[in-house]
Amino acid sequence: MNSTFRNAVRADVPLILTFIKELAAYEKMTDEVVATEALLEEWLFEQKKAEVIFALEGDCEVGFALFFHNFSTFLGRAGLYLEDLYVRPEYQGRGYGKAILSRLAQIAVERKCGRLEWWCLDWNQSSIDFYRGMGAEPMSDWTVYRIAGETLTQLGAPTAEE
Repeated sequence: MNSTFRNAVRADVPLILTFIKELAAYEKMTDEVVATEALLEEWLFEQKKAEVIFALEGDCEVGFALFFHNFSTFLGRAGLYLEDLYVRPEYQGRGYGKAILSRLAQIAVERKCGRLEWWCLDWNQSSIDFYRGMGAEPMSDWTVYRIAGETLTQLGAPTAEE
């Protein structure tokens, strides 16, 4: 397999949302998808807060990755954070996942990033095995925390002191 890639453009917003919904179905998280085409267009193409690449078989998009820069104070430079990687089921097992990660590693190296990192669901043993097989190391000393929704709104509300 000779992988080719292309960067997403504004006209790809419906396709990006389709990939997100397919990934959510795979992860049994469909109810959590509130992204819309308008939101994706704003945050990906107007605010430029994340990027998307597609893996291609011929002219057909068979997988995608959505990623953005983070920053390591210890390294003193940016890294790449992979938010989502998804290969359509009928194309899995053909090397596209590895090719996408390799392409992201190339981008990280080209941009002089210090690392490439992502999260993986604990129950997704096939992905865990895949990532470990590529040399990725789990960050077992860390716990992910999240503030979202109403809690985020409340925490971010101006206080009387401001």
